[in-house]
Amino acid sequence: MTTYFSDRSFRFLRALARHNERAWFHAHKADYEAHVREPFRRLLADLHPDVLAVSPHYRADPKPVGGSLFRIHRDTRFANDKSPYKTWQGARLFHERSRETAAPSWYMHLEPGDCFVAAGIWHPESPVLRRIRQFVVDNPAGWKTAAHAPAFRRRYRLGSQEMLVRPPRGFPADFEFIEDLRRRNFIVLRSIDDATMTGPRLRQVLARDLKATAPFMDYLCAALDLEF
Repeated sequence: MTTYFSDRSFRFLRALARHNERAWFHAHKADYEAHVREPFRRLLADLHPDVLAVSPHYRADPKPVGGSLFRIHRDTRFANDKSPYKTWQGARLFHERSRETAAPSWYMHLEPGDCFVAAGIWHPESPVLRRIRQFVVDNPAGWKTAAHAPAFRRRYRLGSQEMLVRPPRGFPADFEFIEDLRRRNFIVLRSIDDATMTGPRLRQVLARDLKATAPFMDYLCAALDLEF
């Protein structure tokens, strides 16, 4: 078993939150590389076989550019907050066709006191969202198994951010899962405590999450005519 992150990973991110400035970041870039970026890349490389065991169509790519790891730099062009850096590090395990079409993904988030793993599709465009909603209406038994099985819901919660005020038009008001159709994001997630993130069993824990959320991901892939 291998450890990836440490208290120094969280220490750097806390300090970055206090000193979110380019000069400070460049002065401490070696700490970022040593305690955040490179450990995350090692984790991605080690997770790749676990990803392939769940789905041969998904990738954990440790490449420094164009891989699974998100950039620490924020896009501030249209944001009121001009802070140049994110105060967390994230990575996604993506579908092999994700560059050509909308696809669900797994996501891992490193942030002091707010680490988590998630699965699903975030902020899909309206046509994609309608396809998923219609698929849920057409396949309610599969949705119940994939998203509402009791054992699954004890471990994972359905993301509730950005719900519609009322159910979308054109869907039956008496549908069993009408409240789920209000969702703008179809994701499930589970918090991970800091001790687990810095402990020696992190890869095994995440591999278990990949396997446990695979039916949910499979369902979303089916909704979008993607291989799983």
